[in-house]
Amino acid sequence: MSADGFSNGPQPPPGARADWTIDQAWESYTPAEHQVWITLYERQSALLHGRACDPFLRGLEALDLHRSGIPDFARINVELNRLTGWSVVAVPGLVPDEVFFDHLANRRFPAGRFIRKPEELDYLQEPDIFHDVFGHVPMLTDPVFADYMQAYGRGGQRAMQRGQLANLARLYWYTVEFGLLQTPEGARIYGAGIVSSRAESIFALDDPSPNRLAFDLERVMRTPYRIDDFQQVYFVIPSLQALLDATLQDFAALYGRLEAANDIPIAEILPNDGVITRGTQAYATARAEAAQ
Repeated sequence: MSADGFSNGPQPPPGARADWTIDQAWESYTPAEHQVWITLYERQSALLHGRACDPFLRGLEALDLHRSGIPDFARINVELNRLTGWSVVAVPGLVPDEVFFDHLANRRFPAGRFIRKPEELDYLQEPDIFHDVFGHVPMLTDPVFADYMQAYGRGGQRAMQRGQLANLARLYWYTVEFGLLQTPEGARIYGAGIVSSRAESIFALDDPSPNRLAFDLERVMRTPYRIDDFQQVYFVIPSLQALLDATLQDFAALYGRLEAANDIPIAEILPNDGVITRGTQAYATARAEAAQ
């Protein structure tokens, strides 16, 4: 480790601090960029009522993310910090794992400051400010989920020392990015990768193709994921508290079992899985056939 607390890995780009943070420079956004945010926000927020979980919808309202286009981090951090002690920090793009985990462990969420182009409303390769802030930050207003994210950051620091990042990344993917929550009204979305995507907000809940399985920590950490298309499986947690409780355990024994276990094929359903929806896998099959 170096004197600033980070290892001698990739160095921050010019203009970034040692922890890879930069100034958001909110005043530099153009009217066109603000309009992209407004277009995305209005489209998603209208779609998500009855689809997103209540903690997400309450977070949207609490942070008033629609005001004046792209949110000013300095403004929303006042309320976010009051509610759960979290803050949003601007970064120039994707950051090294150790930097990411350090921010989470200290209740800081790193968010890119750039926003997609008008022609990229439905897809872009690297997460932008809409994905990072609209998708992730509302859930950070919930005290239980806020604690989960901090616990994940601390767990990431330990996983790096053990060489278990691949397994831990699956937990992040299937919860923070693509998680579903069981409610009395049915499954609801809390994952940022779903709530920030118009198409996946529909696919994740309505399409007959994917499997929807009850969350099991070890099962999740043995399951690969798709980075290039809709998911073939979604894991459904019974509550945010259950998610937090599952990840507060000592992972040492779990990592030992994972080292000796094979990955589970992404579309497979095991005999002991809690099956909520047995998917047809028709979408993934058609995409694979079309690619041949």
